[in-house]
Amino acid sequence: MVKVAKKKNSVGSGTCGAGSGGGFASKLQDQMIESSLSKIKHKLIVMSGKGGVGKSSIAANIAVGLAKRGHKAGLMDVDLHGPSIAGIMGIHELLEITKDKFAIPRMVDGLKVVSMQSLLKAEDRDKAIIWRGPAKTGVIRQFIGDVQWGELDYLVIDSPPGTGDEPLSVAQSVPDAQAIIVTTPQDVALADVRKSINFCTVVNLKIFGLVENMGPFSCPCCGKTIELFSCGGGERTARQAGIPFLGTLPFDPSVVKACDAGTPIIGQSSESEFSKVLEKIIDNIEKRLGV
Repeated sequence: MVKVAKKKNSVGSGTCGAGSGGGFASKLQDQMIESSLSKIKHKLIVMSGKGGVGKSSIAANIAVGLAKRGHKAGLMDVDLHGPSIAGIMGIHELLEITKDKFAIPRMVDGLKVVSMQSLLKAEDRDKAIIWRGPAKTGVIRQFIGDVQWGELDYLVIDSPPGTGDEPLSVAQSVPDAQAIIVTTPQDVALADVRKSINFCTVVNLKIFGLVENMGPFSCPCCGKTIELFSCGGGERTARQAGIPFLGTLPFDPSVVKACDAGTPIIGQSSESEFSKVLEKIIDNIEKRLGV
């Protein structure tokens, strides 16, 4: 994968290596991105102001939940530095590549999945990606344009955290997408999520709504409600910003275990409180987007 930054042996058509500034190459890459995404009805970018808030697990569970309901759904991981969707979905093989060098998504229980990690050989997956902004921008754009998705009702995109080059590249490459912003209740996360909201405003990325993760949960021993962090901060932040609040997902160790095992919890059980709230979020997606 590092060879992409050197403009050699890149996955995809090879029309535009990372960091290429040529006007013709850039326009051609724009056309490839448009072609790749043209048959997808709705794109949802799952993003967060900081890492460690459970963004990837929520993206995976939303995508799996949509596929379970019979929708043609895809899940795309464009996080260069911390790709985790492949592991969450139990994918260990490299992506297959067509003769004309386009990536073919992996099919997992009716869900099409593509992850940056699936482009890396096993011996390279623990190596740090040390690239400057232009190289990362080029790779992300090329990756988005070089996947054969076909017709989809929904594409869920797991975006890199923060408000820097990587999420900016994603937002600009998929201009008709809507953002689902993930936060946790503590003040430091809420401060970062306000930056994400401002980011979306500046780049004209429509916000679908805000999800609060790792909220209060019932103690499995005594049933008492436990708050690892504070409570209600996500809903207050959404209200103050004038954006929809999609719900509070409770902290649930079984969600972590399920993701580590490569089988997101919504695909295993609909009885957990986490799954029940997530199903309501998916209800909201279906209702508002009309698919």
